[in-house]
Parts: sequence; structure tokens; C-alpha cells
Amino acid sequence: MGEFLGSTPDDVLWGRLPSRTDAPVLSVAPGTVVTIDTVSHEGILADQGSDPVGYFGRHGVAAAEVLTDAVDIARTLTRDPADGPHVVSRPIAVTGAEPGDVVSVTILRAEPRVPYGVISNRHGRGALPGELPRAEEPVSVFADVVSRDGVDHGRLPVVEGGPRTITFPLAPFPGIVGVTPDSDVRAHSVPPGPHGGNVDIALLTAGATLHLPVFVPGAGVYVGDPHFAQGDGEVALTAMEASLRLTLRLDLVPRTEALRRFGALVGPIAETTEYLVPTGMHEDLDEAVRRCVRAAIALLRARWGVDEHIAYAYLSAATDFRISQVVDLVCGAHATVRKRDFAAVGA
Repeated sequence: MGEFLGSTPDDVLWGRLPSRTDAPVLSVAPGTVVTIDTVSHEGILADQGSDPVGYFGRHGVAAAEVLTDAVDIARTLTRDPADGPHVVSRPIAVTGAEPGDVVSVTILRAEPRVPYGVISNRHGRGALPGELPRAEEPVSVFADVVSRDGVDHGRLPVVEGGPRTITFPLAPFPGIVGVTPDSDVRAHSVPPGPHGGNVDIALLTAGATLHLPVFVPGAGVYVGDPHFAQGDGEVALTAMEASLRLTLRLDLVPRTEALRRFGALVGPIAETTEYLVPTGMHEDLDEAVRRCVRAAIALLRARWGVDEHIAYAYLSAATDFRISQVVDLVCGAHATVRKRDFAAVGA
């Protein structure tokens, strides 16, 4: 049956990540499936009126199609303007998880809760700060969901208010997947780090896993920042932000097994059916890429015993290094290492 965590004001934090002083809202055994409702920050922020019914109503959305959770969060919770924008679930403890272990969060399903989303450019933190937006006011672009050839797509106008439209495939995923840092202070929700958090890796769709090093007993897993779609880079500050119902499996990898599979994990590693995806993060994008390369070499050495210089050569010849995002104060890069390339090496 699994467990369920809603997104009422009692279930979430707004703008901050859990700290080690936050009691878990759920405690689950390793391997448990948990369904979590998430709420997008778009439509509830002060610069959008703190009134999701009014904000989305101006874009033709009926009041009945606006989530009650979003209305209640905007009405009930307060957020310091210096905090992040994201609505983040309170922490879930995984029984037996201890520092040095790894918690693996597998996204089993990511289901839209609404048929619309928003893409925003604000705060001078997109890829083109000082250039876009053209005015000081935030720009929030409404996108609805339409079916094209039987598949759901996002839709944008070519010109504001015009009849011609652009459509693009949806690929829902959570931008924030993390574990609780070893700190008494609730961390800002925007910058990602060794704890995961706002990693914004678009590969984390249904079927993908994020492996995270544990920093506090129980791990304290949380999610947030739901997306319907995102390109690598997320250049305008946000992608298509929209509320999701996530179904996750939370597994525990003991330290000894984690060392064999991943090496000494110093940050998140994603995994899909096709790829292992080491990451690198830093305020400078060049350094984020360098850290990603080092993480990829360490992974190949730990997992398959590849000589360092050969691992470096392989990565240059066969692996794509991608920009996760450039907008979250700390930039992210990730590498897509094809697992099938090592089929003859063995586990």
C-alpha cells in the first residue's frame, strides 16, 4: 500500500530545507513506496499577488482547477523574501540510515496535479542577468497542457496573446530531491549541494534514481520544485513549473556496499536504465564541470576498477557532460556514463 504525504501547510516548508532539528513527518523502512503531493511556488509568490486563484484566473483557469493546497499555503504560511521560493516537503526518515550510508530515491511515477504551469524570469538570476528581463518587473509566462498525437505537451504562444503556438513534450520530474544536511540551520532552498536539494537534473523522470550520501541519522528525505518539463541549463531561471504527485521508493545502501558501487560518495549520483550520472556543483560553471569530471573518474575507478588515465580517456571519447542548470546560485553539471559500455567488465 505504501505511505502518503500531502502538501498542506502542515506538511511543507516554504523557502528552506529541513535541518537536523526537524522531526520527520514519516519514518519508513527501506524499500517503502511513498506518494508525496508537491506544490509549485509559481502562482503563490508575492510578486504574483499571493493569490493563486486570482493569478491563474487571469490566465483563464477556473477556481476549481487551482489546488486547495496552493491556496492554503499562500494564505497560511509566511516566507521571508530572502528565502528561496520553493515549497519543500518535511523530512521522511529511512529506518537504519546512518552517516556514511547512501539513500536511493527512485521516482516511480510523476503525475501532473493540474493542466498548466508557469515559466518565470526574475531576480536577475537567469543566464542573461541584466539583459533579460528587459524591465525590472518579473516576467512569468503561462503555459497550458494540450494533447498532440495523443501525447501531452506544453503550449506557449509565439507572441503574447497571439493565436500561433509552440508545443513541446512534457517530461515531469522533481527539481528538488535531497537529504537533510548536518546543520541546525535550515538551508536556503535554491543552491544545490552534496545533500542534493535543488539539483534540477531533467533526467530524474519516472524510472530514474538519485543516490544521496546520508549526513544525519534517518537521512531526512524531502522533495519539491515540481516540473512538467525542463531543458538542460534551465536558462530563464525556471522551467515549466507545475504541481506533481510523486510516487517514490526509498532504499538504503549500507556504507560497505555504497563504497563498492559508487566509491566515497561526496555528492549526488543519478541513475537511469541507460546511464550512471555523476554530478559536479560550484558557483563557477567551469569548476562545476571539473568537479563532475573528477566525480566521473572516481565512479569508474570504484565501480569497474578502471585506471585513472583510461577513465579520463573514456569519458572524453564516449560521455556527454551536460549543464544541469545555471540559475541556482550554485551551477550544476552532470555526466551520462553509458552502463552498457561496461557490460563485458562485469559488476
